[in-house]
Amino acid sequence: MKTIKAVIFDLDGVIVSTDEFHFQAWKRLADSLGIPFGRESNDRLRGVSRMESLEIVLEKASKRYSLDEKREMAERKNTHFRELLKKLSPSDILPGVVDLIKTLKERQVKIAIGSSSKNARAILRAVGLEGEFEVITDGNHITRSKPDPEVFTITARRLGIAPEECLVVEDAEAGVGAALAAGMSVLAIGAAAGHPQATRSAENLSRVTVDELLLVESVYG
Repeated sequence: MKTIKAVIFDLDGVIVSTDEFHFQAWKRLADSLGIPFGRESNDRLRGVSRMESLEIVLEKASKRYSLDEKREMAERKNTHFRELLKKLSPSDILPGVVDLIKTLKERQVKIAIGSSSKNARAILRAVGLEGEFEVITDGNHITRSKPDPEVFTITARRLGIAPEECLVVEDAEAGVGAALAAGMSVLAIGAAAGHPQATRSAENLSRVTVDELLLVESVYG
């Protein structure tokens, strides 16, 4: 067994769900381009960076776009998304999150955010949690998005904690893969619950105790 000294949370789908906002923003962009975009397409974007998400959206486009045009599209989508974020409030924090953060801090376990989103701070600020995390690593700090482990390896380094002493909480398969590639234990929740390689799974954070989080089997056996 390995004692966990730091818990790294993904943001969207773990701390708060902005899936619907992402869907609405991407759909607005796709509609303006005459590209079909539905819920199934949106599911493919979970845990993926903005530019990589755009490439998925453009798979059904009838023309090719330049890099400058793609950057403008991504910025347009982000503008729509940030407008929708103004609707967020502390009531949007997902079940179990606040109590878990409180107890982890009482146990002197370091907590951090490891997210591909460049809007992570804005989201945390909107729900009143920005000041709760020792480290916030987001899309502004990385060059490779999940399933590449970069976001988690950077976060562990910033925390000063060895990867094998970190637990990642993720709701996307790409994020679970990234955590495992970083040499970390991983709790898979929500859409990723039941992932065959996850260290532990749960429906949401209200179904997990801190004791279960802090004493998990080492990813090295």
